[in-house]
Amino acid sequence: MHDYVSTALIVGVNGITGSEIARKLSIRNDWNVYGLSRSPHELPTGVQQVVADLTDPRSVTRALEGVRPTHVFINAWSRQASEAENIRVNRMMVRNLFEALAGAGTIRHAALMTGLKHYMGPFEAFGTGEMRETPFREEEERLATPNFYYAQEDELFEAASREGFTWSVHRAHTVTGHAVGNAMNFALTLAVHGAIARETGKPMVFPGTEVVWNSLTDISDSRVVAEQMIWASTTPGIGNEAWNVTNGEVFRWRWLWPRLAEALGVGWEGPSHEPRPLVDQMHGMEQLWSEIAEKYGLRESRLDRVASFWHTDSDLGVEVEVVADMTKSRLAGFGTYVSTERSFLELFERYEKEGLVPPRRPGD
Repeated sequence: MHDYVSTALIVGVNGITGSEIARKLSIRNDWNVYGLSRSPHELPTGVQQVVADLTDPRSVTRALEGVRPTHVFINAWSRQASEAENIRVNRMMVRNLFEALAGAGTIRHAALMTGLKHYMGPFEAFGTGEMRETPFREEEERLATPNFYYAQEDELFEAASREGFTWSVHRAHTVTGHAVGNAMNFALTLAVHGAIARETGKPMVFPGTEVVWNSLTDISDSRVVAEQMIWASTTPGIGNEAWNVTNGEVFRWRWLWPRLAEALGVGWEGPSHEPRPLVDQMHGMEQLWSEIAEKYGLRESRLDRVASFWHTDSDLGVEVEVVADMTKSRLAGFGTYVSTERSFLELFERYEKEGLVPPRRPGD
């Protein structure tokens, strides 16, 4: 029998950050943990599964009946064909969630993960229209461009005001971590890129622009994002704040790309005058990946389940510098710091051990 102090509801528990929050909280004796997702999924021991479609208010209400969270972690969004639809659907998802929890009176804090599109504009105008000066700082005003992140925030703010809990918003850059089928798993996408390059005898070609290749940038390890969301949710005196969240280290792709290629056992090429998107490089590779999966006994034979080429292209294909300032978090006491290169290499090794990508040295 446990005497839990806190109850977490992790929305998007199957995702790259939600799954990491679940892993961290499930090993603590003072947390009762629920994980909400659209479909059943293997979860860490001790995490109670909640299956609901956030776009269906009745589904959410039924699924959350009897769930009384003290802390809500929102890591879910649904990609739509246009930003107008992104706004409509993702606003509705957050609204349905808090309406289903209305009246419980138990929520102390809700944390929402968003990203640097807050400063750069939505997918439709990412890095091409109005954007804030780098390094991005949390106090910057919203852009005039419609953005589904703003819609999610507004629903969060309204619920917090209505129900009397505190909130935090966590603005991550490109996230690396461990989650299959996630829409934005950057490290796994690069591991797949390397595996296909090895199989075809071709180099890993950087898909982005010369600007991105040469500029300073950063990345967000999912472990860092999860730790910051937990920290902001449980540290007294820092409620109702937005926080950038990156590894804390800045680098240039011209430095990191050759190192990643070497770790993946392939040659590499830098950018050309025009970007060479992964969507184009990997066109028609579905059958090859299926054959690779069969050859090496991989867990997933569908290429679109292990790689998010479109998202990697959107990150690396801009013509601007992208880097976030972490001073606010550091001064507030959040000290987690991760080596980006080490983060990638550890993930590559983990993907191999778990049979998501083929071994870099067959026969080992």
